[in-house]
Amino acid sequence: MTYKQTSAAVLWSIIATGAMVVFAFTAMGADMALDQRSGSRLATIARGGMLYDKWYAELKMDPPKSTHPSYATSQGKQKGSGTWRCKECHGWDYLGKDGAYAKGSHFSGIAGIQGSAGGSENAVVASLKGSAHKMGDLMSEQDLRALAVFVVEGQLDPNPYIDRGSKKAKGSVANGERIYMTVCTKCHGADGKKINFGDEKEPEYVGTVANDNPWEVLHKLRMGQPGKEMPALLALPVQLLADTLAYSQTLPEK
Repeated sequence: MTYKQTSAAVLWSIIATGAMVVFAFTAMGADMALDQRSGSRLATIARGGMLYDKWYAELKMDPPKSTHPSYATSQGKQKGSGTWRCKECHGWDYLGKDGAYAKGSHFSGIAGIQGSAGGSENAVVASLKGSAHKMGDLMSEQDLRALAVFVVEGQLDPNPYIDRGSKKAKGSVANGERIYMTVCTKCHGADGKKINFGDEKEPEYVGTVANDNPWEVLHKLRMGQPGKEMPALLALPVQLLADTLAYSQTLPEK
């Protein structure tokens, strides 16, 4: 069976059954081949990815009111609850100060997490509980473990799928349209404007975010949206998600 036939079969299975069957691909950039990890392990990775995104939304907790004590206030421009999000310091591309957050309003001067990919879950948990992260009293042991599993197994090198200079997805718009129109439109609408992620004054839609921060969209396509019903699309090879991102970048930004 060819790659396209396999991809179509997987997508058809999702649409026909109405279920989100979770598969996986190897950490740090698997594409065509799906690995043999169990569904429960993959669910743990996806949950960890949502905790990485916005743990207090996923856990349905009130966000912290203070700025994280380890946030580099001398360099960073953020403050308050947002500084407690893992992505704020380490980036949507997991490269921290060496990636998309190397400059701009989200620069913090803090390194990424790519060095922990393939490493020790216990070491990551210990780091999360330590003085730098101070998460031990905010998450259960199970949630800390899920976040650690994402860091160790769930990271992806986005460079094969997103051009860092132009921010353009390296994917097929035509193929992405097929996926978007059958999987995403129920919640986001055909034009991507059914949900406003911003406000009336400064609206943000699928097209807005896809063009401004494609790494965020790719992360959410893979892991889901914390605290919401948007599922993780780990059932699909990364290239298909890059195709979906490519189509999303053609949607209206305003």
